[in-house]
Amino acid sequence: MTNQHRHTTHPKLVARLKRAEGHLRSVIGMIEAERPCLDIAQQLQAVESAIRNAKQTLIHDHMDHCLDAEGSEQDRVELKAIARYL
Repeated sequence: MTNQHRHTTHPKLVARLKRAEGHLRSVIGMIEAERPCLDIAQQLQAVESAIRNAKQTLIHDHMDHCLDAEGSEQDRVELKAIARYL
C-alpha cells in the first residue's frame, strides 16, 4: 500500500464537490425563498446523488491505486474498512 493519497482523479473530484456545494447553496436559497417542497426535494436528490457519486469514485480509485495486488493483511483490513462506505 502506498502512503501517497493524491491520485489523478482528485482534481476532478474537487471540481465535482465544488459544483455540489454551489448546488446545495442554491437549494438553501430555494428553502429561504419558500419554493415548493417538491422542487426542493428534487434538487436535494440531485445534490445527494452528486455527493454519493463522488464518494464512490474516491473509494473505487483508492481500491484501484492504493491496495497492492499481492494483498497484505493491512491492505485487506483497509479494504474492508473503506468498503463499508460504498
